[in-house]
Amino acid sequence: MSVFIIAEIAQAHNGSIQKVYDYITALAGTGIDAIKFQTHIAEAESSIHEPFRVKFSDQDATRFDYWKRMEFSKEQWVEIKNRCDQAGLEFMSSPFSNAAVDLLEEIGIQRYKIGSGEVNNFLLLEKIAATGKPVIVSSGMSSFQELDETVAFLKDKNVDFSILQCTTSYPTAPDQYGLNVIQELKDKYQVVIGYSDHSADIGTCIAATALGAEILEFHAVFNHTDFGPDATSSIEIKDIPVMTKSVRNIALSRKHLIDKSNNSQFAELKRIFEKSLSVNKTLPKGHILTFDDLEAKKPKGYGIDASQFETVIGKSITKALQKWDFLTESDIEHE
Repeated sequence: MSVFIIAEIAQAHNGSIQKVYDYITALAGTGIDAIKFQTHIAEAESSIHEPFRVKFSDQDATRFDYWKRMEFSKEQWVEIKNRCDQAGLEFMSSPFSNAAVDLLEEIGIQRYKIGSGEVNNFLLLEKIAATGKPVIVSSGMSSFQELDETVAFLKDKNVDFSILQCTTSYPTAPDQYGLNVIQELKDKYQVVIGYSDHSADIGTCIAATALGAEILEFHAVFNHTDFGPDATSSIEIKDIPVMTKSVRNIALSRKHLIDKSNNSQFAELKRIFEKSLSVNKTLPKGHILTFDDLEAKKPKGYGIDASQFETVIGKSITKALQKWDFLTESDIEHE
């Protein structure tokens, strides 16, 4: 099992193209596979009637104004993608309108990420399906019934898709992670399943990997105190290398299953570390052994195995033994 790791910048750039470039540079050495953006075209996706999820900005009178401020021109998107290419990272973005899909197609994109709020937007899914490109679906606000409808739609369009378990809560508390859903999604849909994280805790993605997630997505930020609606739900860039290393190690371990019924590879170590019975005091010939007479000492093979101690209790010894002598079969009186 390999894991595809996506760091999402989203609106952490706060509309600054230079900050986008700074994020790309900073994320390039963290061990991720892709950087994901959000492509917003305010007129095509929103209106002045859209409420704020979190009223974090005093400079934007409406959320429509905020999306407008988050827009980049086609030329800027081209440069963003070029910089991702130069950094060796896949350029990804979530479109929130059909117009955004047209823009991303012009720029060049390998796959599409569907945000939680767009899972049942079949108009958008129809547009994306027509591109013939793979799709990653985030299930944050969807019930299984709604996901069934989306899955049926994508299958009907012959779309190559995967699904992310996600909890649309910012930040996500431990009792909301829904890590159990990873296996439920695997069993139900028989496609690649991943995890989209908003917990701001590197342990969550690591745990998701251990439970079988093959795609990880999380928000990245320079500092949790940065401006923006997702800052407190994001992982700080300085912590990402630790997470990616752990994720890669766990993914590798899941590829190499251990057969616990066969421990032959440990034969030599067992000889060193396992123990033989000895006596913990000087004993005369004919002494009847009790539990309190026994000790176990390394290495194995110099006396009766320590695991067999019960077989010698109540037996007499055939000769005098000095304190710490190993206890062998020939030292025991056998009837």
